[in-house]
Amino acid sequence: MGERIKEKLEILADAAKYDVSCSSSGSNRKNKEKGLGNTGAGICHTYTEDGRCVSLLKILLTNHCIYDCAYCVSRKSNDIKRAAFTVQEVVDLTINFYRRNYIEGLFLSSGIFKNADFTMERLVQVAKKLRQEHNFNGYIHLKTIPAASPELIHEAGLYADRLSINLEIPTDSGLKLLAPEKNRGDMIQPMTYLKDQLVKTKEEKKIFKSTPHFAPAGQSTQMIIGATGETDKQIITAANYFYQKFNMKRVYYSGYVPISYDKRLPAIGTEVPTARENRLYQSDWLMRFYGFQANEIVNDAHPLLDLDIDPKLSWALRNMDRFPIDINKDDYQLILRVPGIGVGSAQKIIAARRFGPLNLDHLKKIGVAVNRAKYFIVCKGFMQIYADKRSDIIKSYILNTSKSKYLSTGNQQLQLF
Repeated sequence: MGERIKEKLEILADAAKYDVSCSSSGSNRKNKEKGLGNTGAGICHTYTEDGRCVSLLKILLTNHCIYDCAYCVSRKSNDIKRAAFTVQEVVDLTINFYRRNYIEGLFLSSGIFKNADFTMERLVQVAKKLRQEHNFNGYIHLKTIPAASPELIHEAGLYADRLSINLEIPTDSGLKLLAPEKNRGDMIQPMTYLKDQLVKTKEEKKIFKSTPHFAPAGQSTQMIIGATGETDKQIITAANYFYQKFNMKRVYYSGYVPISYDKRLPAIGTEVPTARENRLYQSDWLMRFYGFQANEIVNDAHPLLDLDIDPKLSWALRNMDRFPIDINKDDYQLILRVPGIGVGSAQKIIAARRFGPLNLDHLKKIGVAVNRAKYFIVCKGFMQIYADKRSDIIKSYILNTSKSKYLSTGNQQLQLF
């Protein structure tokens, strides 16, 4: 690798680190005809917020950009080193890194130079060359450029496993404040096209098995949190909207990192607490896997997530009238609502109780966090009674007696209930 390529790689890999939406689950591109690479779950290089590890060459095509978004390190007014890869350079890097077993896929984004179509065309060329000229079957995630033409977006979907368009700021007002040259419509248009095309491809595959792949890992998006003053309610409501209306695979939350002075932005040194990011991801999981509605997690009365405890426990403490849940009688969805019981544990409880009533020892063996769950359940030989079920007292008990390192706001791990 030449010195100039090394320098470009250092610049453009560093610039790409602010985009966290590079997970790779959901695609299953099988190797065939002695091709190169093989996509599957568990690709690893960097840790995602849900604990999976992915190994991707994560770079920008260029950090030159025609826009001047206040929150972006690559904005045109920022005094930084600029660089740009050619299409062939990205292809060569991907193949060479793969052959050395450094990576199993590519995450490619870009600043916007000249215009959206000019940039998008080059991103597509990278994926096309990898697939057609090198028979590369590894994972490819392309960032879709807002306002790019539907023809280019369609072609990108034929070669990439996942496509994503960043929302950037959760609200329209926040976007107008920090990125006045952009508009939400340019982001919504490709999202809509992708959603419709994914649905169409799924239906066609039911009839024709030979239907070409189209972004088999779906689409995702990312929101920057903390750059503007949105509440957690606004952020989670926005995420829920895009899950419902655009069939998003994932919504990612990236805490704003102050990088330079701008009166519109938080002061240098005031970074978003990692605990807030974690609570947003936990809320995301509650909506996607636990059957919670967005307005159950946050609402007008509780617009901010509790940083001391996870959102599931917070909801339970606000709704003590829903408890206790009978582990041996109540249905799966109710058991999922119990703090300390995850999806896997709930499924094991449903399966195990067919053979006899369960007690606390059984729950411990199943994997239930009994130190939390015991305040919200009854089971064989156990019923905890409170005169008034005061949520503040129960919260204090849990915080004081739990050995879980995840209940501390100072810890940066993610608890999965």
